[in-house]
Amino acid sequence: MNNDARQSIAWGIIGCGNVTELKSGPAFNKVPNSSLVAVMRRDSEKVKDYAERHGVPKCYTDASALINDPAVNAIYIATPPKYHEAYTIEALRAGKPVYVEKPMSVNTASCLRMQAVAEETGVKLCVAHYRRALPMFNRIKQLLEEGVIGKIRTVNLTMLQPDQSSTIAHTGTNWRVDPEIAGAGLFFDLAPHQLDLMIYFFSKAMETHGLSANQAGFYKAEDVVTGIMRLENNILFNGQWCFTVAEGMEEDMVEINGSAGKISFPVFGYEVTIQTGNEKKVLTFEPPAHIQQPMITKVVRYFLGKGDNPCSAADAILSMTVMDSFVK
Repeated sequence: MNNDARQSIAWGIIGCGNVTELKSGPAFNKVPNSSLVAVMRRDSEKVKDYAERHGVPKCYTDASALINDPAVNAIYIATPPKYHEAYTIEALRAGKPVYVEKPMSVNTASCLRMQAVAEETGVKLCVAHYRRALPMFNRIKQLLEEGVIGKIRTVNLTMLQPDQSSTIAHTGTNWRVDPEIAGAGLFFDLAPHQLDLMIYFFSKAMETHGLSANQAGFYKAEDVVTGIMRLENNILFNGQWCFTVAEGMEEDMVEINGSAGKISFPVFGYEVTIQTGNEKKVLTFEPPAHIQQPMITKVVRYFLGKGDNPCSAADAILSMTVMDSFVK
């Protein structure tokens, strides 16, 4: 069936872990013309529990069985990144449009293979860079386009977090810090949101350079990354990520400096500060109950042929390429 011929989207989730409990899962039943009809997880007890708690009619322990269920006409992939490519390609070849979690995969080459199959099959593919759909970031984009702070000169991004050894760093089992499963550790977990916003605001990177290291040795993945890039219109970006700073030294801040002022905001917070001359204005935003719901609304409209792709494979590959260049 042609994607645009669907009257409603009946979702199947592959990988119903923590990210789907509140951020995304419940939203599939709250968006118009959308319902969650099946979930898959390898652990039979956990998937049954999830289905019962969320009122999902079907549950599977085999991804292929869910993908080929005729009652499912779209797939949300929320597994660790290592498995995104295989499940995405299988779903696309089965004619099921795909909404895949960020990062799109573990490296650019893998993302390009996913994009190629989407183009070959003509089946729709969207990536969950969901901050693009949040009112806060769309307001920032509007302010930039209106020239509120003049011509953009520089962007400085800082993400500092203390060692989370009690929960992930020393366990040796958390997939987010396993390069084979997640790519470049916590950098690949958080930076996709941040760098995708830079692409969303300023278009593609024209030049990139980066350095990375594993300083603390708590796990195999990088725990410190620094990167610079030249964006379109000669905007210069500088980013710094460190995941082993001292307790109390956390920082999450983006500063966009223009010829007439500055806009500052956290990527994982909800307050925007605008400074122009001697004036300072603070805008505060309320997060949605299910943070992916605005994006899922756009994805459903896209899958039904009623809107544009809110984040295409090509969009996601732009930020993935930057991330790869920072940790090469």
